[in-house]
Amino acid sequence: MSLTLDQVKSKSSTRLIGLHPVVMAAATVLIERCYTRGVPILITQGLRTTAEQNGLFAQGRTQAELNAAGLSSVKAQPDKPKVTNAKGGTSYHNFGLAIDFALLLPDGKQVSWDLKRDGDGDKVADWTEVVQEAKALGFEWGGDFVSIKDAPHFQITFGMTTSQLRAGAKPSEIAMAKATAIIDRLKEEADELSAEEKKELTALRSEVKTLSEVVAGLTNSKDVLKQAATEQGKSNANVLIRLDKLESKASLTEIPTWANDAVQAAFDAGLVDTPTGGSYDFYRMLKVLYTAGLLITRLEAE
Repeated sequence: MSLTLDQVKSKSSTRLIGLHPVVMAAATVLIERCYTRGVPILITQGLRTTAEQNGLFAQGRTQAELNAAGLSSVKAQPDKPKVTNAKGGTSYHNFGLAIDFALLLPDGKQVSWDLKRDGDGDKVADWTEVVQEAKALGFEWGGDFVSIKDAPHFQITFGMTTSQLRAGAKPSEIAMAKATAIIDRLKEEADELSAEEKKELTALRSEVKTLSEVVAGLTNSKDVLKQAATEQGKSNANVLIRLDKLESKASLTEIPTWANDAVQAAFDAGLVDTPTGGSYDFYRMLKVLYTAGLLITRLEAE
């Protein structure tokens, strides 16, 4: 099953309700940018009530510990693992400033919290790709927490503490404007391609996936690889011509770090003569071609 972006976004829509408007915007762009990288995600938690937070806090704790924390009315769940050190009112979820996510599997129904899963086959863990996109949007990642690591968690705090938020303080206009500017800049990058170009990009991904499956069945023999490269030459040429059209759109000033190896391989193969100045999607497609082993250098082709 191939999910459309609209289908992916609709699955998270109810979890976005109640979030701070800036956090909601960031979460929406995160879903879009992850989808563009071939990693559909599901927002599993957004705004969380105090009671819900206390229920999570009770996991892995005894009744005595809850009583000491002033939560005598909350039932202990000592047999479950600890998931948080934040009781009600001390989590950014309680103020609509945090989200949790999971990887959405191809069937559109199941999710995964596997930090090593590489569903798009680009040799970069899907979870890592999501974290990269979230941090670029200004989110703090729970995986960087010192006490309890919270890998599915992202938050935008606007520089505020939960104590300030509990006291009724609100994020400043300046802090919100700065966060919004970052989100808008990345959203504009994603919107550079026209609807027709996005449709063509989807077709390209399908074609590259087919080519990748062909290459996956080959041996490491250079003779076999050269033969396969010849047979797939026409298809590859069409892909590269269409990629070249995309390259002129939404040009980036720097090559993304994750695309460096793919760009170098394309340059060595004589497929690009100017490595810089490509679009986000252009570098993304070069990465897919490189991962699939379809960028054969001049030396390898001899």
